[in-house]
Amino acid sequence: MTEQLLSQDPGFARAADLLQSGEQVAFATETVYGLGADARNDTAVAGIYAAKGRPSFNPLIVHVGSKDIAQRYVVWSELADKVAEAFWPGPLTLVLPLRLETSISKLVTAGLDSLAIRVPAHPSAQSLLQVFDGPLAAPSANPSGRISPTTASHVMNGLNGKIAAVLDGGSCAVGLESTILDLTGHPALLRAGGISAEALETLLGQGVSLHHSATPGKVTAPGQLSSHYAPNASVRLNATEWHTGESRLGFGNVDCDLNLSETSDLTEAAANLFAHLHSLDRMNRPIAVSPIPETGLGMAINDRLTRAASPRQAVEN
Repeated sequence: MTEQLLSQDPGFARAADLLQSGEQVAFATETVYGLGADARNDTAVAGIYAAKGRPSFNPLIVHVGSKDIAQRYVVWSELADKVAEAFWPGPLTLVLPLRLETSISKLVTAGLDSLAIRVPAHPSAQSLLQVFDGPLAAPSANPSGRISPTTASHVMNGLNGKIAAVLDGGSCAVGLESTILDLTGHPALLRAGGISAEALETLLGQGVSLHHSATPGKVTAPGQLSSHYAPNASVRLNATEWHTGESRLGFGNVDCDLNLSETSDLTEAAANLFAHLHSLDRMNRPIAVSPIPETGLGMAINDRLTRAASPRQAVEN
């Protein structure tokens, strides 16, 4: 399969044509680049798993253009409406009960009776969804378990020849995957991401606990496997001093090869995280990372770094 790099105009029409014919197209969201396919087409969705090398037991997030469209596929609730009004469009995925009569492929849900769904805020993603006029299953557009892509070139480097096209939407502003909030029962934070736990707790009026790891043998939503977001190099966390031969990823006022944020700004650090990991990985040396505060977006940054540093096993992304 020959990969095309599409500019946004007239790329939206070409990308939509490819998606409607069952192909896979990568596109920018505010979080990371997603690898999109028609969520109603079994063969198209299977192509996502094949291109990424992703385990088929691992469900996918569906992207739609609006809250109203989301309600065609999931059982809505007052709580879901409250959260969606506050954070959609944006970097938040809701896990809700799947409607009994729905066109969503069972490969998307991995046979579960729930669906992970979100409304992206990136103008390029919104335009593509409007032209395509349907739900797009879209995990991050990279080989499974590797560093998530935040530019079109990251996608090209990882999936060249395996997908039909990349729609170039520039760099991703948030730079971390969406927060995943399970609303099938008591609210549970399944993955920290672009919306902080503190923001959710303020809205909900209650605490939310982070449960990103799956029960052994059981994955109930995207983003739950422990080994993930991994460079080829080993990763050492909470480094307060550097070892000889390491690539140094800093935070704050430290001497390093690349700095997530010299001013200790967690929003800037989140936006830089994956791009800097891509750059350091090309040095072919072990990577050491400065300590990151466990507050706000720091929770999501540490979540990604912890999984990047975990022993390599069955992975997902």
